[in-house]
Amino acid sequence: MTHARNILRIDASARKAGSSSRRLTGALIDRLAPTNIVTRDLSEPRPFVTENWVGANFTVEEERTEDQKAVLALSDSLVAELLAADILVIGTPIYNFAIPAALKAWIDMVARARKTFHYTENGPEGLLTGKKAYVLVASSGTEIGSEIDFATGYLRHVLAFVGITDVTFIAADQQMMKGEAVVEVALQEIAIV
Repeated sequence: MTHARNILRIDASARKAGSSSRRLTGALIDRLAPTNIVTRDLSEPRPFVTENWVGANFTVEEERTEDQKAVLALSDSLVAELLAADILVIGTPIYNFAIPAALKAWIDMVARARKTFHYTENGPEGLLTGKKAYVLVASSGTEIGSEIDFATGYLRHVLAFVGITDVTFIAADQQMMKGEAVVEVALQEIAIV
């Protein structure tokens, strides 16, 4: 079992009651028994990247106006949560073959040049090295790892882009076909983390 000091928990399911991804995420958090946990529930609407946000982000930090600082305040807070975490736990369903828009909006707020990655002469380099991520995925029909799964490959790529390469996926997929048994299998995988 991994002993973690700080965990950032991200719940992306629109459902609060009856959500398989939230159930799995809760079980993993119980298993990891963190010293400190910060939870971000993405079921409530979050802002998307806007023209003002992009302008503020591309302005050198020391030259930002008060308005630009205000535009980036939530993003700065989300980045700080991610920087402070030793372990990232993401619980997500698959909606229409990909991640929910709310999770993509969170990613857009934390994947920031000079904060979580930077560009080098050899291309982009992630700055969040040394962290562990668990991604707990639930789906009604999409088989994880299949050609119609546009969620897990994207998440693996974007996490590596910011420097998180130690990623474990635990899935309860194709629940409409396979039933509750896939959730139980995922819970068994969590029990041996």
